Amino acid sequence: MALLDRIPGVENLYIGGLFVLRRKVALKEANITHVLSVLRLPLDERLFSGFEHMVVEVDDVDDENLLEHFPATNRFIQNGLNSGGGVLVHCAMGKSRSATCVIAYLMQKHHISPSEALLQIRQARPLCEPNEGFMSQLEIFHETRTPDNVEDDPAYQRWLYRREIELGRACGQAPEADKIRFEDEHANGSAAVDFDIRCRKCRRPLATSQYLIPHAPKQVEEHGPISSSTATKATCAHYFVDPLSWMRPELEQGKLDGRLECPKCRTNVGKYAWQGMQCSCGDWVVPGISLAKGRIDEVKSRTSGGLGGAGIRLPPASATRCSGQENL
Repeated sequence: MALLDRIPGVENLYIGGLFVLRRKVALKEANITHVLSVLRLPLDERLFSGFEHMVVEVDDVDDENLLEHFPATNRFIQNGLNSGGGVLVHCAMGKSRSATCVIAYLMQKHHISPSEALLQIRQARPLCEPNEGFMSQLEIFHETRTPDNVEDDPAYQRWLYRREIELGRACGQAPEADKIRFEDEHANGSAAVDFDIRCRKCRRPLATSQYLIPHAPKQVEEHGPISSSTATKATCAHYFVDPLSWMRPELEQGKLDGRLECPKCRTNVGKYAWQGMQCSCGDWVVPGISLAKGRIDEVKSRTSGGLGGAGIRLPPASATRCSGQENL
């Protein structure tokens, strides 16, 4: 491994650390014409004299959003290669941030997974290791099929929403009203629905199976310490769901937790806790937005569009989840 390593399988694409910028001879020999800097440090602009230069100011921390920059960094790398020159992607050590951007490029260019792209890079630079948060973002980029405009993708928007929830949780605050993602407002009506969830008292539709949040009931003690012969699974008393538009008046109040009432008959049908909620099965769900099974009925759905008039839309087919009914 050198200060400047060429990515196998890609002509004139290199990765390195900050110090390689002072190796003018090595940069000239590699025919470097474009430099992508992925770090948040004061940079001496004289180091980039004669190069096409792009800077992405991010720290090497799990909660930094590097995903939003992938389309732009991919275009910069491709434009540099198309020009006939060489492209250097660097961060401080040439290990995490720069590797993440190169992985994103390889994924889009060769239609490969993050792990496959990382293995390709490690052939030249074994120390490359994106942090856990960046690897998760690369998985999202893979899930969205490496689009040129990631910000409009539902998977990216849901990821941003989850980040907002986690940030609020760390600060002990509810998410801002304009940051809450009501899933039925992003539906296109093309997904199938297994069953509807209705208020037991007035029969008003509250959700469909497509909006359920799957979770795994934990094994609990029945008699003494847990063992393979005594462990059982507790029965869940709740359906955990995505935020839905009929909950808006309550969820946008900025409270950390509260109760959910049927919008038609005002019966208490559930509760919510942005910091998370422990199900009766023992598992934690964050955020916890639940409908009590004792207050609702499950009705087999006849059509996928049967609840449209009641304010419950269906999610995009790409966002369809397994309802996890057996785990609820």
